[in-house]
Amino acid sequence: MPGSRTGRPPVQRTVRRPATASRPLRDNPVRRLYTRAQKAWDRPLTAYYLIFGGSLLITVLGLVMVYSASQITALQMSLPGSFFFRKQFLAASIGAALLLVASRMPVKLHRGLAYPILAGAVFMMALVQVPGIGMSVNGNQNWISLGGSFQIQPSEFGKLALVLWGADLLARKQDRKLLAQWKHMLVPLVPVAFMLLGLIMLGGDMGTAIILTAILFGLLWLAGAPTRLFVGVLSVAATLGVILIKTSPNRMARLQCIGATDPGPGDACWQAVHGIYALASGGIFGSGLGASVEKWGQLPEAHTDFIFAVTGEELGLAGTLSVLALFAALGYAGIRVAGRTEDPFVRYAAGGVTTWITAQAVINIGAVLGLLPIAGVPLPLFSYGGSALLPTMFAIGLLIAFARDEPGARAALAMRHPRFGRKRGAGGSAFDRSPRRWNTMRRRASAARPSGER
Repeated sequence: MPGSRTGRPPVQRTVRRPATASRPLRDNPVRRLYTRAQKAWDRPLTAYYLIFGGSLLITVLGLVMVYSASQITALQMSLPGSFFFRKQFLAASIGAALLLVASRMPVKLHRGLAYPILAGAVFMMALVQVPGIGMSVNGNQNWISLGGSFQIQPSEFGKLALVLWGADLLARKQDRKLLAQWKHMLVPLVPVAFMLLGLIMLGGDMGTAIILTAILFGLLWLAGAPTRLFVGVLSVAATLGVILIKTSPNRMARLQCIGATDPGPGDACWQAVHGIYALASGGIFGSGLGASVEKWGQLPEAHTDFIFAVTGEELGLAGTLSVLALFAALGYAGIRVAGRTEDPFVRYAAGGVTTWITAQAVINIGAVLGLLPIAGVPLPLFSYGGSALLPTMFAIGLLIAFARDEPGARAALAMRHPRFGRKRGAGGSAFDRSPRRWNTMRRRASAARPSGER
């Protein structure tokens, strides 16, 4: 061994290792699962699949529960046990066709339908008050008979009309930079909304009026209404609501049934209490499909307004939590579509539809749980009623069309479904080139949304 300049042999220096453990860190399975879920959640088609799959599952489960909850009511009316199910299935089939048509329509055509739908809704809501044409159901004059057992509730189409027309109005004013002035933000949106509310309240349907008010506030919030303006409109609506409740003994009685555990004098809280009984007797996994006891004449409107109670009794806590999870996923997907788009009409329309479905679900489920007064509104896509199902499924088609129209979603759909006779790429197989094209699409999608949402 050659020596050093001093004649001493060179010293062998030991290499110091870092203070960390010598063994490599094991991959945490929980973190790995979380990372995969986060990547899947961030994909451009997540909103598309959530809206389509969530609405499909809610509708199918609703059909099953309508069949289960309505058999006793149909037999008590000397009708076949599947009477209400067949009508709901027919409405769901027509609604599915409307959903597919709406999901394939371009945004310009949706905007072009805003004024015709609004005019048609106002005309039908006015016909409700004409003697001989309009009919009363459960004390509310808000139905039109179509002959036989078929009826239509025009106020349900008023929700869709307000969403489309309000979104088109606010989008045009935003393009002209007029929303900074409070007059342009309120007029004519608020007067037209109050006109629809007046036509609804002429029939005494305050539940639908609350949903329409929620849509109005949702549009104003998305348009960036100042706090003072927002509070002012909210104060006017709250004052009118208090007056309408105070002047109606029926509404006051419903307000007093919040949290009731006893039917009370005259069985005023009978429906609310038996809804709680149905939920309480369901347990974790329920008594079994079709085995509900409350639907045997004890629970009024078991297949319409209180179908969530029958679901809790037959499917238990697991079934009700599944329904809540589906509505939460649908609401998140609608917010995601509204937050990622650069088109103002898409943002307002997606936000309006999400507000509509979410508010109606909260009001219905809150009434069944005894947390809110019974408003008489159905659970969207779930309760029996074709008049409520048809415009709701058309609105779901709007959300699907908006989710498909995102830049990243368009690229992903084009990559997964190439045109006939067209190769996916040159110089290699589609499998080899798909990761590179997928990453490019994700970079373009993230650059197209300035909101910063992942």
